[in-house]
Amino acid sequence: MAVTVNAENKENLEYVPVKAKAGYLAGHADPDFIAALPKFTLPNLPGGTFRMFPITGDSMLPLPSGSEVICRYVEDWREIKPQTPCILILNDAQDFVFKFVTMEEHLFLLESLNPEFKPYPVEIPDVLEIWQFHSYQSKKMPEPTSDIKQVQTLINEIRNDVKYLKGKI
Repeated sequence: MAVTVNAENKENLEYVPVKAKAGYLAGHADPDFIAALPKFTLPNLPGGTFRMFPITGDSMLPLPSGSEVICRYVEDWREIKPQTPCILILNDAQDFVFKFVTMEEHLFLLESLNPEFKPYPVEIPDVLEIWQFHSYQSKKMPEPTSDIKQVQTLINEIRNDVKYLKGKI
């Protein structure tokens, strides 16, 4: 994996801005591409390789669209615990997605925080890299959940439980 280091030989945190998102799939292992990304350091990051990715859309609300997610590179995917928030670099047109990840036998199950988005599987060969969530930064405050949204979420959970139970009968 391509990384950059600072004058003290410590790894930089590379930022993959929105304009570079489309090219990340092709350049994720290219040292020249990674060297051209904006880089900086943040205090209090534990050891490991970190990157910052912008997120867009509302699938991970209440994290607002436009937030930047700071993630640590995962070398051994088998260490991922169920429901771990991660950025996945995919070998298709999506480039990367931010989801809760659960590793199953031959695939990853990807789930959103927003219950309006259905979980979906991704085959293991379609994943190039996994970056585990560490923190995020945003210029927007997360919106509080309204009572109506809480009721809707509970109804969706009950509906999913009923579907699951019907499948077991």
